[in-house]
Amino acid sequence: AASDGYLRTVGGLAGALEARGFEPVLVGGMALVLLGSQRVTRDFDLLVSTQGPPTEDLVRLMYRHHLELVTRFSPEGEVKRTVDNVRIAVAKLKAEQPRSLFFCNPKTGLRVALLLDFPLPAQPVARRADKVKVGSGSLRVASTEDLRRLKEIAYADRRSASDAQDLEFLKRKMRE
Repeated sequence: AASDGYLRTVGGLAGALEARGFEPVLVGGMALVLLGSQRVTRDFDLLVSTQGPPTEDLVRLMYRHHLELVTRFSPEGEVKRTVDNVRIAVAKLKAEQPRSLFFCNPKTGLRVALLLDFPLPAQPVARRADKVKVGSGSLRVASTEDLRRLKEIAYADRRSASDAQDLEFLKRKMRE
């Protein structure tokens, strides 16, 4: 399936982020899918550390992996606009200093969100994460306990039905 190709791509991206000291950890819906959830998602959420290299290195690395900064979504969450110029993307992020960055590959539709030590610091989550083999590399996936904590934060913030279902799935997983 397309998500297998996406998984390999994100595995390669995570390896590159890892090599640069960003300590990426897969969180969110795709992490739940890897744990066996039936959730349908195309988005990869990576919690990354801002303790290492500067954020502009992070942005340049994303562009080298053909992922462009998303600057506008439709109300339904579809990507409406991206920045195709890496220098403009870097300048925009320096000015705005967001806690999360959204990237998309306009050709393949792959979407990757980078959560910059938000809503939890990445390093302790990375230390507790499980390594999952992906293609020729591996990907750190947040522990079930950290995924539950992150989901509780998300649910408190947006009260969505999918977050509630995700929490039920994680609680079942933790009981097993």
